[in-house]
Amino acid sequence: MAVKKIVYKNHDFEINYEIINPQISENNIVFLHGWGSNKEVMKSGFASKLNNFKHIYIDMPGFGKSPNEVVLTTYDYSEIMKLFFASLEIDYHQITIVGHSFGGKVATYLSPKNLILLSTAGIVEEKSTKVKTKIKLAKLANALGVSFFSKLFRSKDVNTMSEVMYGTFKNVVDEDFRNQFASYNGNALIFWGINDTATSLKSGEKIHQLIKNSQFFPLDGDHYFFLKNSDTIEQILKDNIK
Repeated sequence: MAVKKIVYKNHDFEINYEIINPQISENNIVFLHGWGSNKEVMKSGFASKLNNFKHIYIDMPGFGKSPNEVVLTTYDYSEIMKLFFASLEIDYHQITIVGHSFGGKVATYLSPKNLILLSTAGIVEEKSTKVKTKIKLAKLANALGVSFFSKLFRSKDVNTMSEVMYGTFKNVVDEDFRNQFASYNGNALIFWGINDTATSLKSGEKIHQLIKNSQFFPLDGDHYFFLKNSDTIEQILKDNIK
């Protein structure tokens, strides 16, 4: 485990990370976790795989052991990651980046040589009537200045966030990333959990349509399908990473 101090927009960020197989000098693979997750989750799926790669596992700001004190956007996260890679003297355009959910959006902004997406966010999906009603009630409570009641309508996951991370969450949760996906020109491998309810299989199919040079692999499981399919993903990566 190590920490890199990054300065971005006059704010200090301490990025906690871990490197596996440090003796490998060129073949870098980076793992970016999803929202509310951390590098340990990604390690549990892939640390014992892909032994011909140098693995870099990162806690992005506000997650795991990397603190955050400012409201950020997905673009900000990608710019912070660029500074992080520069501090390690890594050309992020020439590496493989694996991004799960929110991490997939950050990875797409970075436009690496090989983009590996795991149930990635970025396609805005129709919300259920129940969710729409909660949003309307929360907005009404905010308009009336009743912040206590507004918090009642948040999900349990949201209520555990700091105000800074809640502000960040609002920035990133409903982003339409179709243009970013369509602009990516590298080699993309898209993996998805068939039973994913956080980001639907239909969203994965849409991303596959948007990214010109992409392959799509639906696998058994939910949003964290990769934890039990890492052997299959490893073999596909070995056969298709350029």
